[in-house]
Amino acid sequence: MNGAESPHVVVVGGGLAGCEAAYQLAQRGLRVRLVEMKPHRRTPAQTSDRLAELVCSNSLRGAALSNAVGLLKEELRRVGSLALRCADETSVPAGGALAVDRERFAEAMTRAIEAHPRITVEHREVTEIPAERPVILATGPLTSDALAASLAAAVGAEHLAYYDAIAPIVSADSIDWSRVWKQSRYGKGGAVRGERSAQLERAAPPEDAAERRDDAEAGDEAYVNCPFDEAQYKAFVQALVASEKVEARAFEEVRYFEGCLPCEVMAVRGEQTLAFGPMKPVGLTDPRTGRRPYAVLQLRPEDEAATAYNLVGFQTRMKYAEQLRVFRMVPGLEEAEFLRMGSVHRNTFVDAPALLGPAMELRALPGVHLAGQISGVEGYVESAAAGFVCAILLAQQLRNEPLRPPPPTTALGGILTHLGRKQLTYQPSNITWAHIAPLDPAHGKLRKRARYEVMAERALRDLDAWWAAG
Repeated sequence: MNGAESPHVVVVGGGLAGCEAAYQLAQRGLRVRLVEMKPHRRTPAQTSDRLAELVCSNSLRGAALSNAVGLLKEELRRVGSLALRCADETSVPAGGALAVDRERFAEAMTRAIEAHPRITVEHREVTEIPAERPVILATGPLTSDALAASLAAAVGAEHLAYYDAIAPIVSADSIDWSRVWKQSRYGKGGAVRGERSAQLERAAPPEDAAERRDDAEAGDEAYVNCPFDEAQYKAFVQALVASEKVEARAFEEVRYFEGCLPCEVMAVRGEQTLAFGPMKPVGLTDPRTGRRPYAVLQLRPEDEAATAYNLVGFQTRMKYAEQLRVFRMVPGLEEAEFLRMGSVHRNTFVDAPALLGPAMELRALPGVHLAGQISGVEGYVESAAAGFVCAILLAQQLRNEPLRPPPPTTALGGILTHLGRKQLTYQPSNITWAHIAPLDPAHGKLRKRARYEVMAERALRDLDAWWAAG
């Protein structure tokens, strides 16, 4: 594909995902029209007219290969990511992290896009899904109300969310298993301990009849229970109330849904609110005492191998340091390793597992692809990675080639794993080791760092083989 004979792809959004997607498509001989609404209009978070503006931190997070996002960055380097090339060129000292000079980074990205002979940049606002196909929507977490309304009309408003409510995730290996037990409320057959079940329940626990139904389907391995006595519970509630919170940004309207309140908001409403909400001990018996605990914080597996667990119902606006301090008060989590911190903030994203096909294409609208945070990834690097993967799959599709996604053993493949992992309540996420296929049991029991290093070595080996075959 080259010149006038190549298909024309429209990419909407000039952030990290849109720029990466446009660049990768152009590198593969496709003509691209990148549509960016700046300078005619900006979101409340934007201050510059450049492409790929970093609106929050200038950090792209950890660089070590024992860190999932560090592995993702190395994979992107190896496959020719524009964002990683520009980040490396504009990096500033940041200890073990990769941080950039945000002005120079945006300038480098803008120059590369505008100088590419197969990319045309248009500056205008897109208020509805373009009729042209194929099109990639990469409009980010603050997608305009008009375009969001057009998308909601196409896929159903129930599949589009306008904020994140994210609970923390902890590594399974960092849980003190001597202090917790496995049992679903109203479980069939009593508390279950020992090996993890392959049959997992990943949805937020519903109430009463629906709860009993889902627990029965998942079995008693569905939840891990961290029990509190009365003194522990009251101290935990007091710590939640007194904790430092992240203030809402100027462009955010703090408007919580009653079914998904931050845990500290529930704590402020009354000392017993959590005990009658996500921490209710009803239907649970601690096998060590034979009695119902005063309160319980439940953990739910994040992946089929149960390598990571979600703190059920504990979405939070606490500052990260406060989350570490307060959540390590939970019995069994005293030494917890947090793979993802909790947050609540404005965001626009779709229910990707329900809506997207294998090529990150809306099933209801063939030819319309989603990339970046609107698809449900979280973070700068993950957004660029989603743009990269979307472009690769679209290019394969336009060449009438079989789809060859990155292997699930890689961090790039983990992006697709997250987008396809069915949940009753889909939430955006940074890349974690739980998104990457676990090691074969033949590797034996490895300590955490050693296991991650082996997984990283396998990922890079599999990535190189995939890339060489493409």
